[in-house]
Amino acid sequence: MSKQNKSPLGRGLDALITMEDLKTNGTSSINEVELSKIVPNPDQPRTVFDQEALEELAASIQALGLVQPITLREIASDQYQIISGERRYRASLLAGLTTIPAYVKKASDENVMEMALIENIQREDLNSIEIALAFQNLIDIYKLTQDKLSERIGKKRATIANFLRLLKLPAEIQMGLKDKKIDMGHAKALLGLEDPTTQLMVYEQVIQYGFSVRRTEEIIRELNTESSVKDSKKEKSKTPAEYKLLKDHLSNFFDTKVQFSCDEKGKGRITIPFETDKDLERIIQIFDTLKK
Repeated sequence: MSKQNKSPLGRGLDALITMEDLKTNGTSSINEVELSKIVPNPDQPRTVFDQEALEELAASIQALGLVQPITLREIASDQYQIISGERRYRASLLAGLTTIPAYVKKASDENVMEMALIENIQREDLNSIEIALAFQNLIDIYKLTQDKLSERIGKKRATIANFLRLLKLPAEIQMGLKDKKIDMGHAKALLGLEDPTTQLMVYEQVIQYGFSVRRTEEIIRELNTESSVKDSKKEKSKTPAEYKLLKDHLSNFFDTKVQFSCDEKGKGRITIPFETDKDLERIIQIFDTLKK
């Protein structure tokens, strides 16, 4: 007997939303609910809704209708709160619909938050910071350990821990990750630096010079190596972190391994090596261009 493929999120929505729990009208398992009676979930983990994408979905709904129902719970007489599907709800409003197909089920506040989180992760709708904040909210509100949260949502504990670590980064870096200025790989690399000021300095250089994740990891390894030997007499002449990044930038700019040294008083030397006369002419042409 072949084994069934397991959901990457463990139980997933199928386990949380069962057909037996659905409130039905007649023989149908789906209700047509008036949009005016629906309110969003204030604890929805997703906080960013792309307006252009919403308008495209609204146009599709106008042409073809809403293919996938949303999921609601009744919070008062004839009033419903969204468990999952807020994006479809918003697009339906834009499309001018007055009703929307929906499953209606009973759910506690805790289950609503879990289900909203799981659905968004499965659909890859959340950015890394939104996921981290959702994990932290579940832990804080319901007094869960990371192990307990892992069991509840079917995510590995190590994965949850990695997301939560992102919340230790300075706010500017968190916003950069949320706004897709950097990747998750960049953020994880920056966590390898203990000093927030240095984290911000490297982050700004990544943005300015477009460093790849691999290059960012190399820079951070170099900075950590220097930090670990800074008290050694042989390492007193090592360049500060800012000079290290400047050296890397100059090396990229001149396409050669620029040498950069600086003493404790701030005096130093920049050396631009060349391999051949033709290579020297190339470097001189770069300087000539800069004069213009």
